[in-house]
Amino acid sequence: MLPSIGIVKILHESLREFPVRALVVDPVMVSTSGDVLAGPSILSSFREELLPMADIITPNIKEASALLGGMPLETVADMRSAAKALHAIGPRNVLVKGGDLPDSLDAIDIFFDGKDCHELRSSRIKTRNTHGTGCTLASCIAAELAKGSSMLSAVKVAKHYVETVLEYSKDIFIGNGRQGPFDHLLRLKNGIHNSHRQGTFNPSNLFLYAVTDSQMNKKWGRPMVDAIEAAIEGGATIVQLREKDAETREFLEMAKACVGICRSYGVPLLINDRVDVALACDADGVHVGQSDMPARIARTLLGPEKIIGVSCKTPEQAQQAWIDGADYIGCGGVYPTNTKANNPTLGLDGLKAVCLASKLPVVAIGGINASNAGSVMETGVSNLKGVAVVSALFDRESVLAETRNLHAILMEAASQVK
Repeated sequence: MLPSIGIVKILHESLREFPVRALVVDPVMVSTSGDVLAGPSILSSFREELLPMADIITPNIKEASALLGGMPLETVADMRSAAKALHAIGPRNVLVKGGDLPDSLDAIDIFFDGKDCHELRSSRIKTRNTHGTGCTLASCIAAELAKGSSMLSAVKVAKHYVETVLEYSKDIFIGNGRQGPFDHLLRLKNGIHNSHRQGTFNPSNLFLYAVTDSQMNKKWGRPMVDAIEAAIEGGATIVQLREKDAETREFLEMAKACVGICRSYGVPLLINDRVDVALACDADGVHVGQSDMPARIARTLLGPEKIIGVSCKTPEQAQQAWIDGADYIGCGGVYPTNTKANNPTLGLDGLKAVCLASKLPVVAIGGINASNAGSVMETGVSNLKGVAVVSALFDRESVLAETRNLHAILMEAASQVK
């Protein structure tokens, strides 16, 4: 809550001096109960200084109206227009919250990223315990962004969290005011540790990223499911199923079997390139290259809760991956590799440049093995979360032994970085 022009200016100056990776601005001016929390004198400061710095702003309809000079907001169409008008002021994303929209059976929010408008609906919970819903939503978005989520995914997770807490807290009776509080700690009290899908993406999953190769496994006489299970038992934290030659039906059957193995261990399974196969086998997500389906389209097809990774070689591609809603970046090839023809080598400097340009967690790939994995992890950038390997695991006699060895090397390197 920023009640004076002076405080807004101090905050603006501090953010210019100490930039943050993602800035969430909740322009707290009018509460749900109708209380005015910031007078009209600071509106121009908000518009001119704070909003253009924001990665996302989250006004309710009264605040959006005030920021737009009293523009009436009475319908969802009005909210869409307001989101676009607010975006023109400078924030990279806008979420107009419609919880106070009159005559609406659902709680409808409008998210606008400069290109697409998303209408986000949730159940309207009948309760007086709505104090702090807007602050909670914005804080949850910030927390999800800090964990490495894409913007749209962060918004959807936050909205789902608020809906879940409201439902859990709807019958609490504390105090005599118009609004009561809700209980943010429901997960500790009712045993719910994750109110959205099991296996939600965690950047630490990228630590030891195993990319399969069917030809290598055939060479060593191993079924794919056995190879994946051995890699997981050896310490692989995420698996990408890559298949270039199999027919779709064969690939789908293989993918279903591999999903079963990974689910039994609680390890995410991603499908390389094939969004259709990921949908059909209910994999945890996909990894796409620059010549594959754009991450933005993959996100639309798969929804907010699936994992989407994008291969990037340049800072520009890394920045676009964030805009398109990816969850992480695969950067490489770091070193020369035989698994991909005509793959330019970036080296550690190129890897570092992509990491520094990205707001997303990064996994390094390309020619990485037990001899150089430690050097990669010691690059010294905070968003480099792990390494992805193919032949170093699967073109070996014992996948289990090689994975254990590589995991130990990575753990040692990670301890040195800390």
